[in-house]
Amino acid sequence: MPRRTILLSSLLLCLFVSLLSASAQLPQQQKDPLNPAQVTKSSPACSVSDTSTCAQAAAKILPIVMGPSPMEENLRRLTDEIGGRVTGTPQMAKAIEWGVAAFRSAGIDVHTEKYTLPMTWSEGDTRLELLGPVKFPVRMKAEGWSPATPAGGIEASVIDVGYGTEDDLAKAGASMKGAILLVHSDIGSTWADLFNEYLRPPMIIGRAVKEGATAILWIGAREKLLLYRHTNSLAGEIDKIPQAVLAREDGLRLARTVAAYPGKVRVRLDMPNKIGGPIEQQNVVGEIRGYEKPDEIVILGAHLDSWELGTGALDNGCNAALVIEAARAIKATGLLPRRAIRFVLFSGEEQGTIGSFEYVKAHRAELDKIRAMITYGSGIGRVTGYSLGGRRDIEAGVREVLNPLESWGANTHTYDASFGTDNFDFMLEGVPTLVANQEEANYLPNYHAASDTLDKVDMRELKLHTVLAALTAWGIAGRAEPLGKRLTRAELDVLVKETGLDQQLKLLGYWDAWQSGQRGRKP
Repeated sequence: MPRRTILLSSLLLCLFVSLLSASAQLPQQQKDPLNPAQVTKSSPACSVSDTSTCAQAAAKILPIVMGPSPMEENLRRLTDEIGGRVTGTPQMAKAIEWGVAAFRSAGIDVHTEKYTLPMTWSEGDTRLELLGPVKFPVRMKAEGWSPATPAGGIEASVIDVGYGTEDDLAKAGASMKGAILLVHSDIGSTWADLFNEYLRPPMIIGRAVKEGATAILWIGAREKLLLYRHTNSLAGEIDKIPQAVLAREDGLRLARTVAAYPGKVRVRLDMPNKIGGPIEQQNVVGEIRGYEKPDEIVILGAHLDSWELGTGALDNGCNAALVIEAARAIKATGLLPRRAIRFVLFSGEEQGTIGSFEYVKAHRAELDKIRAMITYGSGIGRVTGYSLGGRRDIEAGVREVLNPLESWGANTHTYDASFGTDNFDFMLEGVPTLVANQEEANYLPNYHAASDTLDKVDMRELKLHTVLAALTAWGIAGRAEPLGKRLTRAELDVLVKETGLDQQLKLLGYWDAWQSGQRGRKP
């Protein structure tokens, strides 16, 4: 990953250097605010008028964001005071109020848009009791949207099925019937590891249900007894079989016990999860109207919801605060964008991007005029560029927009297309999407975990991201020509195959919905 040079600490020296080189530097360690003079002034890209270019917009946005701002206090209130925000809970309702109030305080026109979440869910007192021949406590958390166990729990033998590969499950065979399956994992340290945590379970769950297993215990991929929560139900519906994540060390101890006493380790699993019916939920939508093409839209979005073991600071409170701060900064420049810029805080992301899917469905009539959807969703790791969702045709335009900040090292883009956050349904509808590619930093060790708290957020790095996000949205909105067209279904069929997205859709259970047009652009 590219690294940034160190910003000289003296303001006088900064000004002197800016006369020699008009490129912005992202300091790796220094905490001094960046100087507006350090953005490249030579690029005429995305000119929105005779006097306003992307470089001039960047020079105005940068000091607004890097100077005193309400972002840190906004984020503190969201995380420390509201805390974890599972969609469908009272905490999520408070977060919606927080978003509306923050946009209004920034001078942004704001409203909420309603949709229906299929189910509500919360964890009860999850417990695993070893009945013999060896007994010890096991720390664990229910998987999100896991069904509850029957009253009194499940009593069954534990079967170790290794990593749950097809060979592992074939070896287990008929022994899975009536058993609780124990599935291993490796310690996660890369984006690929995290992605694999979502790609592995669907096949294992399907086979477990087919063979008559009663529950699945996943050995956690984090060390030091850190507990976290995912969901393996990606449509907001209750899953097919009870599941829980075990603290890694406890899970490995259980595996060793099963190996020492084959066929003899019995447990009682009690997961009295609380499940409710459909409930109305909301997305928060702010907008700065375009002066020339107000019916054309650039979206800058992030998800507002989180899991509740921690306070959802890295995932994804910091980026919800970024979206609001980017709106505030653009508004404060006094420059009007050519196209409308819409700032959206989505709910329901953790349950399978439900809020953004519902947004796309509600706005299908205007999808032809959504010029780009930009998303930030991976904590505060340094941004290296954007994932362009398989769209090589939009790279040149994105590079032009970010040219004023070229030396920041954030203008290297990738063409992958994947499920993962709120760009997903926009991408499947053919809208150009940009997802911030970020270094892992401290995101993965704290992902969905009790440790995802405000102290993990590097505010200065978050401000730098905000400058990038604001300039990206501003620049795309200000281009004389659209960044890229909306792809046809035929073009999307090619993209899905070329990027390998078809395999992801099949593994995650979305393929039939894609094929039928229930999800994505209709055939």
